Amino acid sequence: MSTSNRRQAFAQPQANPSTKFLQWKSNEKCFEFYNKETQQKEKIGLPFKFLVLDEMHTVSGWNDASSSGIFSNEVKFISKEVMTVKPFKGNEIAKGLYKDIKEKIVAAGGHYVKSIYIMLEDGSLANLQLKGSAVQKWGEFTQKTRNRLPDEWVQVTKAIEGKKGAVKFFTPDFSFERSISDTEAMQADEAFNVLETYLKAYLTKAEPIVEEIPQDDPDDDLEF
Repeated sequence: MSTSNRRQAFAQPQANPSTKFLQWKSNEKCFEFYNKETQQKEKIGLPFKFLVLDEMHTVSGWNDASSSGIFSNEVKFISKEVMTVKPFKGNEIAKGLYKDIKEKIVAAGGHYVKSIYIMLEDGSLANLQLKGSAVQKWGEFTQKTRNRLPDEWVQVTKAIEGKKGAVKFFTPDFSFERSISDTEAMQADEAFNVLETYLKAYLTKAEPIVEEIPQDDPDDDLEF
């Protein structure tokens, strides 16, 4: 099957094509997502396997003043693209380059999120949202292996215990499982075409569409 994205280019999807938005649950040593159909949070146990398609940066969190979640637009280049941070209820929190507005974000209850678009084993698109110590572990894993990401499955088979002061926490242990097959490569190309079409449309919008996702407990992970 052709991997051309010419047909998707005319579709211009408005909604994020991810079927799941996954977050790491430190206390429970697993991933979790909110099922919109059942309106319940569901856990995904280990081992967990995925293929990386693209990486973005965003902001999430909880704003006590407005009693609502915090969100921002996603950006590809965090050092030179403007982020607009808002609560789902209330006025804008901050706007500017992340390094210039970080203090305002944190004061309002927000935190940095690494937004990783992935393909699951069944070929579906998903979004992996990492924060705090999980972002640090991802950075350590990819620092010298980024060139392998397009061609190999990444797996999380266990959680690693850490400690900061008196607080214990757990982070995902990322590793490579195996190289993707030719059939899986075709699936990945098709998934990437869908994602690329969405991101091109998304990044040109002044006010992108964002869905509110129930937030984690603030103490579920540590900020690094």
